[in-house]
Amino acid sequence: MALPTGNGNGVLFPAMLQVTSSRLRLSPNSEHKPEAYDDLQLEFSPLLFSSLERYLPPAMLNLSRDAKIQFMRDILVRYFPEAERTRVQKQREYRERIMSNYQPLYKELQTLDETKFFVPSFLQAVNAGTEESFRKIIIEPTPGVYSFEMLQPNFCEMLISEVENIERWVHDTKFKIMRPNTMNKYGAVLDDFGLEPMLNKLMDVYLRPMAKVFFPEISRLALDSHHGFIVEYGADKDVELGFHVDDSEVTLNVCLGKDFFGGELYFRGVRCDKHVNTVPHPEEIGDYSHIPGRAVLHRGRHRHGARATTSGQRLNLILWCRSSAYRELKRYQTEFSSWCGECLRRKKERQHRAVAATKMELLKRDGISTS
Repeated sequence: MALPTGNGNGVLFPAMLQVTSSRLRLSPNSEHKPEAYDDLQLEFSPLLFSSLERYLPPAMLNLSRDAKIQFMRDILVRYFPEAERTRVQKQREYRERIMSNYQPLYKELQTLDETKFFVPSFLQAVNAGTEESFRKIIIEPTPGVYSFEMLQPNFCEMLISEVENIERWVHDTKFKIMRPNTMNKYGAVLDDFGLEPMLNKLMDVYLRPMAKVFFPEISRLALDSHHGFIVEYGADKDVELGFHVDDSEVTLNVCLGKDFFGGELYFRGVRCDKHVNTVPHPEEIGDYSHIPGRAVLHRGRHRHGARATTSGQRLNLILWCRSSAYRELKRYQTEFSSWCGECLRRKKERQHRAVAATKMELLKRDGISTS
């Protein structure tokens, strides 16, 4: 489907003429329910349009969807370089080749049936949507890392079987698929196999309320895209994962199974780019042992790694949740003491020095010796 351009003849809608010079809101309109764009073939993620709609000028919110698409697309084209748009187009063509040849084992995975996928305690907490409800279901093995029971066993088994079906298809057809990232050589990108809408819903409906509670500096600027994948660990797969940060604002990591030993996650504090290689503080050091069906939620900048899976096989569902608005704002910041442990430590040191210097000055004025 071609992108709408005004009235279809390249002419701006009359209402658009009144708002084309308007600026986006500085903060999202949390009360506005954006439209869905999943049915359109756009060069940007449908979720990106839904997210950006919350920032539209008030005068635009009641316009037609076509008018809003035109306005938002003009903004995105200005800020997304041509190389990025080319990459997105190639990715779309790659996914179309997969979906025209791959036969899913469980098509029901492409929708999100919450009663079949999630455990009741998680659903109850999400439906309540309060900090109290989330605190009831989580444990915090180390500061800033939240663990909770999330997925039903049947769903975990279905997803594992689907990944095994993908691997058989790859082996039989010799189709070269893109693996999850530069560090994981095994596993599959679920978005490439028809599960992008389901994962969008998982992020937008179920993870966004939790992020609002636990990572407020991120969630006030909407999560608008994701990278969802399965990682596989075992003797003939990846064995361990080195120390790193994720390419995300918020990361969901859920163990699916199977039987395994080892593979513990180790966390070493949240850091900005400038301080990513600094030594962790004692209170930032923590470990976490995987349990099938149980999730871990943490900031993408929370430094971590995975120890060796010494026996058996382990599969995990990973969802990297991203915010384009948050990333844009970070470009203009130089200090991140609200979440970077090292920035906070240095800020406190500066404050202590300033207080000490003030005390010294006051003592000198009063004629009291400081020697």
